[in-house]
Amino acid sequence: MSDKLPFIKMHGLGNDFVVLDARRHALNLTTEQRQWLADRHRGIGCDQLITLENAPDSRADVFMRIHNADGSEARACGNATRCVAARVMGEKGNGHAVIQTVAGLLPAEVQPGGEIAVDMGPALLDWQDIPVAAPCDTLRLPVAHGPVADPVGVNVGSPHAVFFVEDVAALDIAEIGPLLERHAFFPDRANIEFAQVIDPGYIRMRVWERGTGITLACGSGACATLVAAARRGLTGRKAVVEVDGGRLAIEWLANGHVRMTGPWTLSFAGEVDLAEARHG
Repeated sequence: MSDKLPFIKMHGLGNDFVVLDARRHALNLTTEQRQWLADRHRGIGCDQLITLENAPDSRADVFMRIHNADGSEARACGNATRCVAARVMGEKGNGHAVIQTVAGLLPAEVQPGGEIAVDMGPALLDWQDIPVAAPCDTLRLPVAHGPVADPVGVNVGSPHAVFFVEDVAALDIAEIGPLLERHAFFPDRANIEFAQVIDPGYIRMRVWERGTGITLACGSGACATLVAAARRGLTGRKAVVEVDGGRLAIEWLANGHVRMTGPWTLSFAGEVDLAEARHG
């Protein structure tokens, strides 16, 4: 493999990605190389590194592999799914795509105005599916730190713990986020959402993402937040979730799946010299 590696940079509401294409030539990146690519000072910079691979499932157009900024692999990323779907739709020349991930098949379709809707799959609610360390009612997990407590557990491709608060802007997420991510009750760590329900159709949410930290948006986290709010009776099964980077429309469908609709953006394309990773 040449050290010159083509890439594109995309984002969904500021949740940004370096997208690599391994469909013709396999990429055997090390953890250190992934971390370097994600580094905003030494590499390109991103929240997640996305690798496009040939899909094992014939029903899918592409397999999307996701790595967090720390090099760990993630199972789901809603904002990246919209970005990858947009790229695949452009290649196909139509408004439909199926993205395969470790978490399953995610159908996507373009909406009037250009936003993309993705079926993020079912919201899993059993304690073993989150997962958490002991049997419990996931509507009220026995987890607390400082000003937050009593989260709702939801798995939307990856584990989430949603804390409802009175004023999300008042929280020091940089301080409490990493402690909650690695709380002993979450054996696989967890994405941590802090949500303020403004009214039954509108939620303000901020997020600490597992393996990455504070991000401007988290699509699967917005899905988990809506499901958690509906389970608590704070909203119906459909609401707008405002994250730091903008707004997503989320609906918890009657079949248990969660549908997410939002924008995507192609920032730029280029090549990066992986040899620099050895000197970073």
